[in-house]
Amino acid sequence: MKPADKLLLQRFWALASPFWQEDEKWKAWGLLSLLVILLLGQTQFAVLFNEQTGEFTSALAARDEDRFWASIRFCLILLAVAVPIFASYYFVRDKLAIHWRRWLTSRFLERYFSHRHFYELNANNAIDNPDQRVAEDIATFTQRSLFFLLIIISSTLQLIAFSTVLWSISHELVYFLVFYAAAGTLVVIYVFGKRLMKLNFNQLRREADFRFSLVRVRENAESIAFYRGEAQELKQVKQRFGEAFNNFNRLIRSQLGLNFFQHGYNLLTLVIPSAIIASRVLSGELEVGRAVQAAGAFAMVLSAISLIVENFEGLSRFAAGVDRLDSLAKVLPLQAASQAPAGGSILSVESPHLALEALTLHTPNYDRILVKNLSVAVPPGQGLMIVGESGCGKSSLLRAIAGLWYSGSGTIFRPGPDDMLFLPQQPYMQVGSLRSQLLYPSRVRACSDRELVALLEKVNLPDLADRFGGLDIEKDWHKVLSIGEQQRLAFARLLLTRPRFAILDEATSALDIPNEAFLYEQLVETQTTLISVGHRSTILKFHSQVLELTGDSDWLSHAATDFHFNH
Repeated sequence: MKPADKLLLQRFWALASPFWQEDEKWKAWGLLSLLVILLLGQTQFAVLFNEQTGEFTSALAARDEDRFWASIRFCLILLAVAVPIFASYYFVRDKLAIHWRRWLTSRFLERYFSHRHFYELNANNAIDNPDQRVAEDIATFTQRSLFFLLIIISSTLQLIAFSTVLWSISHELVYFLVFYAAAGTLVVIYVFGKRLMKLNFNQLRREADFRFSLVRVRENAESIAFYRGEAQELKQVKQRFGEAFNNFNRLIRSQLGLNFFQHGYNLLTLVIPSAIIASRVLSGELEVGRAVQAAGAFAMVLSAISLIVENFEGLSRFAAGVDRLDSLAKVLPLQAASQAPAGGSILSVESPHLALEALTLHTPNYDRILVKNLSVAVPPGQGLMIVGESGCGKSSLLRAIAGLWYSGSGTIFRPGPDDMLFLPQQPYMQVGSLRSQLLYPSRVRACSDRELVALLEKVNLPDLADRFGGLDIEKDWHKVLSIGEQQRLAFARLLLTRPRFAILDEATSALDIPNEAFLYEQLVETQTTLISVGHRSTILKFHSQVLELTGDSDWLSHAATDFHFNH
């Protein structure tokens, strides 16, 4: 076995084996056992049908009416029993496939959302379109894995059953069959193999990129329309489609040669069996029906031992999907995957207080130092305001404090996740009801309608529920609410959650000064300690200290009462 093939089998086994060994193994093996029993029944009926085909053909050739109709009646009885077996086989097969898909999808989703891997994948250029891999590649993997597994089992049973039939008719056919199948398999693997696998892998990626570009336009439709950027977006979307189109052209050109070979290979089987045993039929040694039976048996055995020849196109696509899923699985370890490379990593320590010690913050690729040797503590009730010119690293520092950024060195002492809440400049609006927006991200908190309406009043959104038809109405909130309304709704979450520390990254940038001051005053009343990035002097009074990032990786610390903006 070639090293590449061995590696593919190892990747496949790593993805497939847990379903058959862990919590749902009894259901999996039970359904698979039932499928094998049904396959045994199918194989037996195939042998019987092949036998009766030869029987009534011989009866017709001999003009034996009674023999012919007896064979036809027996075929009808076989059909009555075989049809439920064949129908049940496909039902059980699809049932097993969908259970496997559900189990594997759940496994990937848990790892995707654990330790914020979904966030870290944004910076991993090696993993394109993780959404497509989870939504589509898993479905393809489970369906095709089961398809090929059952083909192998079915082919083995066919090989055993029909080889006996074929051997009883002609030894020469068996010898030729082995040579023919081996030659065809070698040609497919070594002539068409490597190129088709690579092209199929690229096609999956190109199609996913094209779909993602369309989704991106839909999600950012308003911004694109305001900029009148449809011409540029159209150019990008067409470029992505062009890449998929060009790769598919290369793919079908490569498949053309394979199709020529496959169809020639298969069509020859219509001639060869008859040619080999023709002399015995013409001499009267064999009945015509036995020749028909031999041809049928030859086709079934050849199909059984020519799996790669007949299914290579599907196998190459399947191999590409295995590679994509395996690469995703490797970047979704069960533990946190936040360790930085050789440049070092910021150490996170859970603590009742918030403090930075000797923190040096780099960009993710370590090509620039944003902040050097920063030490600052944020005692409870003594808010910190972070200021500086655009691009100096303010938002990056907040990401490090929130535990999203590890590129650098030093130590960050931070409270547990339940004691901190982050408010970005662009609030996140969950898909769901107005109630779910207010309760987000809590999964267990229950609040009465009166409490939630009062909460909306606190953030100057008193008529929001009535305007849209109540708290349980579902809307696309990021489209129906203005940015200012979304920021006020995010503050409502903060007032409801009452974390010990709140991190605000220009979270009031779309609000006027009175609204901004009103919201900050209410936050102070909840005794939440604030860490804010901002440019307005009006929020300075809500903080005790100011951290100024100078833009050259240096920093200055001020008491809020002594700090003055330069503008």
